[in-house]
Amino acid sequence: MSGFVSFVSSGPGDPELLTVKAVKRLEVADAVLFDDLSSGPILSHASPEADLVGVGKRAGRPSPKQDHVSKLLVEYAQSGQHVVRLKSGDSGVFGRLEEEICALRQAGIGFEIIPGVTAASAAAAAANIPLTRRLTARRLQFITGHDVTGGLPDQLNLAALADPSATTVVYMGKRTFAALAEQLLEAGLPPETHALVALGVSTPAQSLHCHTVGELPSVLRAMGTTAPVLILYGPLADQDLPHGQAETAEQQSQ
Repeated sequence: MSGFVSFVSSGPGDPELLTVKAVKRLEVADAVLFDDLSSGPILSHASPEADLVGVGKRAGRPSPKQDHVSKLLVEYAQSGQHVVRLKSGDSGVFGRLEEEICALRQAGIGFEIIPGVTAASAAAAAANIPLTRRLTARRLQFITGHDVTGGLPDQLNLAALADPSATTVVYMGKRTFAALAEQLLEAGLPPETHALVALGVSTPAQSLHCHTVGELPSVLRAMGTTAPVLILYGPLADQDLPHGQAETAEQQSQ
């Protein structure tokens, strides 16, 4: 007897950013294996009878190994259950989705992928700016700020990342951005390039900080936060962003 797995993207944290399809899958799931950032109010959509299992991984904290998460996912599905694997943001964007898909395929278990709002889109929306701009930001690129060891990834395409006509979004880059910024400046990116740091985007802890790429390494070092950090730089709508810290989510709602 084999069950079925729905990879459900929960968005960046605000339960109102869930898709209708995501809510429907949560309501009928027998088990929900959820990331840390997908917990809280989002889990209220799950059935009271569903097993809720936390399998999230957070930088600098004890976390389940990926092999363990994949094995658990297979075991639940093999018992004949409809399993929701609840992933933060969009499950296909730096969410370790491929490893879990491979495990299901090897076990002959069916699955589906339900897309969601990625943190980059939510951060730009919170700042009231577009990710692309006609004539000045014709390309959008997402990169991860760390590899499996926690360091800055090797073999970065610095020519693309230093392109002043692209909007670049760095996921999970707080600890490594200083090293990245050094390489970007050496590759020709102007140090005065505008940058936006989004913390806890779409959650009550959200705050937005507007600086330049040249300033950002020291700013990030001074931030004593455990909230997820997203960095955007490039031809952002800087005329709409005050230098320093913008409004928090609570201030925006007032």
